[in-house]
This record gives sequence, structure tokens and C-alpha cells, in this order.
Amino acid sequence: MNQTGLGTLSLLRLSQKLLPAGTWHGHPARDPSMGGTPMPRAHLPNTLQGYCKSLALLMLALLLLASPAWLRADDEVSRDERIDRSIRRGLAFISRGQTETGTFDSHPARNYTGIPALCGMAFLAVGDVPGPTPNGALLERIIDHLLERARDDGYLGTNGGKMYSHCISTLFLCEVSGMVDTNRQAKIDALLPRAVRIILDAQAVKKSQQNQGGWRYEPNSTDSDMSCSGWALMALRSARLNGAPVPDKAIDDAVGYLLRHHNTSTGTFGYQDPNSNAEKLTGAGLLCLELCGRHGHPATQRAARYLHKTFTSLQRVDRRFYGMYYTSQGLFQIGGEPWKEFSEWMYDYWIPRQAPDGHWDMGEDGCPYYQTALVVLAFTVPYRQLPIYQRDETVDETE
Repeated sequence: MNQTGLGTLSLLRLSQKLLPAGTWHGHPARDPSMGGTPMPRAHLPNTLQGYCKSLALLMLALLLLASPAWLRADDEVSRDERIDRSIRRGLAFISRGQTETGTFDSHPARNYTGIPALCGMAFLAVGDVPGPTPNGALLERIIDHLLERARDDGYLGTNGGKMYSHCISTLFLCEVSGMVDTNRQAKIDALLPRAVRIILDAQAVKKSQQNQGGWRYEPNSTDSDMSCSGWALMALRSARLNGAPVPDKAIDDAVGYLLRHHNTSTGTFGYQDPNSNAEKLTGAGLLCLELCGRHGHPATQRAARYLHKTFTSLQRVDRRFYGMYYTSQGLFQIGGEPWKEFSEWMYDYWIPRQAPDGHWDMGEDGCPYYQTALVVLAFTVPYRQLPIYQRDETVDETE
């Protein structure tokens, strides 16, 4: 709430609540035990009464304009409750759409393993874990679905999802590893080394200098793009956090790919060059550099400045939720004013645009479950429940 919008009547009521007992318009009545005699209100001249009243209101108004934490507390609680309620409504929508097979009730979700994996990530992001609860059972069904869809060689990108689905599914299984029962854990342990090997081998395919170090649609693609490379890097990062032997060279080559697609003048990262689709993919480049340990790198600072200036364009571009997911994750890594201003806009703009049944749908990939999962993942960044998104703890926590 804008504190400067409070009316005079509201100020007066608030001043009456804030002034302690035994106080007359901000001036304490003298305590007889301290010497002297109490001064009845009637003994003060009317002009002085009016002056003191005006002075008290003026001082209170200045305090409100300064917005100290003790006056903002109720508003902050109300704002947090509004965000949490929106997230819960989004997750409830996703939950209602799950089928018995573990996927979700849309054509893309039934075909692409990456969509149920993203939905699972959304539940992990609020602290849900597999187990004997409704949301825990939902997560177990997603896990079982992905394990059943994996090829013998570990590839999870069947039925059109390609490397996008493979990398997102690998990321989800890495994040959920260690949270499941022994039977499921044994299956995950058998699958993940093969799934990670596919990502590493796809990066090692002979490519041009511009494309070296990145990933594309197919395991044998000879070119790369920023979008797919972002998911591949996150999967490798999560696998490494789980103890997988991801070589330093793979990370270094990926960083080299990112920097070759960075415009040092504008701060942008692009799809297959430094500029295209910058509104949606600059956050991806920023996030991936941070996850690769390049916190404070000049490229991340330039990217943050670009996003800080342009984030409202996400309400107009296609695939806006995809861009918002990466922008939210990236700017949270930076913290400070860029994250504060972006997150306030994100919540204030998109919560009112949530459908009554809890979903968001702007037509991206023809799947409201996919879009709602991306919004929930963008909204829940400050929860810090997913290890993959943990940030450098020296980051300014300004919020």
C-alpha cells in the first residue's frame, strides 16, 4: 500500500492508536510522583491545543512517508499472505489436473516429460516432498511417470520433448533424489548417471566455435541455443550437487558458450546470438553464470542492469512466463534493488491476472499446467526450498 495515500482521517485515527495512555496530543501529562501537579487538558489554551494536534499529525505523516518497518509490518504481512494464497491456488489447479498415470490433463503434458517435471518442481519449491500426503503422492506419481518414460539409455526426451524435456526431467529427478523410498531411489540411482551422460555427450558433439559448449534440441545436434543450454546447465549443476562426476571442463565450456552470446554493450544474452529474444533469455544467461560460480562477473552485472530497466516488457512478449521464470531466478541471484523492484512488479501485475480456478494461461505451448508451474516457480524463488536455486549468501537481502 502506498503510505502517502493515507488521508487525514486515517492519520488521526492512527495517531490516537499510537499515542500512549496518559498522553495529550503527544505531550505526556506530568506524573505527580515525579513532582508537580498534573495539568488538565482544559488548562491548555485552545490555540496551543490546536498547535500540538497539528504538530503531532505532521510528525506522524513524516514517519509514514519514511515508511519505517514498524508501520509497514501489517502491510508486509498482508502482501505475503496474498502471494502465498496465489501460489496455493496455482498448485491446487495443477493438482486437480493430474491424471492417474502421473502426467497432466493436456495434450502437451501427456507427451512431453518436461511438463510434469516442471509441475513437480513447483511443489518442491514450496517444501512439499514425496510421501504419504496428497502432494507427496502427486510427486511420487510424477516420479513414476518419468521413470517409466525413460529409454534404456537414460533418454527422457521422447515423444517430441527432445533435449528440453530430457534436461528438465533430469533436473527434477536430481532435485528429488534422496527424498524418496528405497525402491524409487534405486531406480533413480540407476537412471541418473545415464541421463547425465547424455547431456555431457551432447555438449561434446563437434560444433563451430560459436556453438561449442552449448546444447540444442537433439543429443547429436551440431548447433546450440541459450534456452536449451540453460536447462542443461541447471541439470548438470543439480547433478553435481548430488555428487555426480561432472567435469570442470564441461562447466567451463558452458560458461564460454554463454559469454560468446553476451552483448557487452547492452548487457543482453540472446537465443543463438547476443541479442535475439533478449527480454526472455537475458535472465537465463545471468542465472547460469551465477550457478556456475561466476557471481560478481561483469556480465552478470550488465545483465542485471538490462533486466532492471526492461522487465516490464515481459507483459507484452510471447512466452512471457518463460521469460519471467528466468528473470526471477536470475535477479534473485543478484538481489538488491533489481530484485526488489522486479518482484514487486511481478506479484502486483500477475496475481490479479490469475484465473478464478488458480491457473495462468497466455497461450504458451497450449498448456495451462506448464504456464502455471512456471509462474509458481517464479513466485517462490524467495522460499529457497530447491538446492539448485541457492544463491551466494553475500548477496544483498534488500526486499
